[in-house]
Amino acid sequence: MSAMTRRARIMAATRRQRADKLPFFHYWRHSQVGWAERDCRNRGMGMNWARPPYTTKMHGVEISESRALIAGEAVIRRTYSTPVGRVYEDEKQEPGVGQWHAMRSWKDVLPWQTERFIKTPEDYRVLKYIVENTEYLADYFPIEQAMDWLGEDGVVLDALPHSPMQMLMIHWVGSEGGRFFFHHADYPDLVEELYQAVSKSREPLYEIAAHSPAPIALCGDNIDGVLVNPNLFRKYFMPQYEKQANILHQRGKLMAVHMDGRIGILKDLIAQTPIDIVEALHPPPMGDLPIGEALALWPDKIIWVGFPGSVYVLGPQETKKFALELLRDMGPGERLAVAMSTENLVSNANLQMLTAVLEQADLPLTSEKIDAIERAFA
Repeated sequence: MSAMTRRARIMAATRRQRADKLPFFHYWRHSQVGWAERDCRNRGMGMNWARPPYTTKMHGVEISESRALIAGEAVIRRTYSTPVGRVYEDEKQEPGVGQWHAMRSWKDVLPWQTERFIKTPEDYRVLKYIVENTEYLADYFPIEQAMDWLGEDGVVLDALPHSPMQMLMIHWVGSEGGRFFFHHADYPDLVEELYQAVSKSREPLYEIAAHSPAPIALCGDNIDGVLVNPNLFRKYFMPQYEKQANILHQRGKLMAVHMDGRIGILKDLIAQTPIDIVEALHPPPMGDLPIGEALALWPDKIIWVGFPGSVYVLGPQETKKFALELLRDMGPGERLAVAMSTENLVSNANLQMLTAVLEQADLPLTSEKIDAIERAFA
C-alpha cells in the first residue's frame, strides 16, 4: 500500500478516520525556506496555509496613515474618519514587516499597537459606525491559488478574524493593565452595543467562508482562560461559535478555533461547543491541559497540537525527549495532528529533530512502537 499524502493524512485525522502515520505540519507563516525545511517536508512534514476568503469595503470611512514619533519611538498612525467622529491607532513595526511572511518582521514578530482605537467612551460610537458600514465581499482567489500551489503537500484554511468580543479584547480596547475589563465594568452598555454590532455584521462573512473551496475555516481567536474567563466564554464566545458552526456545517465545512493558551478552566465548556478542531492546543509546560485528558474530554473533537516553544528553547535533545513523551500521551494517535509551531519560528536543528521523531510515528501508536522510536536514537 502506498503512503498517504501529507494532505490526506491531515484530512483523515481531521475527519476522524485512520491515517497511516501521525500527521504533522508547519504553518507557512512561521516556516523558514531552505535546506532544513525541504528535508523535513521530504520526510513527511506537511505545510498548512491560512488565507482569507474575503475582502472588505468600508462605506463613509476615510483611512489615512502617517508616521509619528511617540515617546521617542517611530510608529505608524492610522486614522479612521467617519461622519460621527474619528479614531486612530498607533502601530509599531520591526524591520522586515511587509517584506516577509504574513506581515511579520524578520524575527517573526507581528506589528503591535501602542495605542488602541478605543481610548474614551466616545470612541465606541465611531467604531460602531465603522463596523456597521463594513461590507464583506467574497474573494476566493487567494484560497484557490494556495490550493493549486500546495497540492497534496498540505491543507489550505479560510483565515477568519477574531470573534466579536476578542476584537475588543485584543484589537480595539486591549487587555494590557486590565483595560478591557475596566471598560467592561465601567461602560457595559457601550461594550455590549459594539459586540452586538460586530456579531450582526459578521453573518455575511460566515456565509462567504462556508462557500469557499477550503475544507476548514480557522475562526481566529486566542483563547486563554486568564484572558477569557468562564463567564465571558459562556456569554460571548459560545453563542458566536454556535452561529458560525450552523452556517459552516450546512456546507460541510469544518470549523477550527485557535486555543493555544491555558484552557483547563474552560475545558468543560469547550466540550459543549460545536467546534470541530481545537487548533493549537499547547500541552504543559506552556498550556495546562494534557493531550490525553483533552482527548478523553472531547470525544467528538479533533486536536491540532501546538508544539510548545518553551521546549524548543532548551534545544534539540529536549525537543526529542518531549516529543516522545507527547506520543505516549496520545493513546493510539487518532483525532490528532501536530503543528511544528503555531506562533513562532523554529530553528533548523529543532525542526529536524522533531521531524526525526514524528516521521516514525506509524498509527496506531503503541508503547512498543514508541519504545522502538526511542531506541532508534540510542
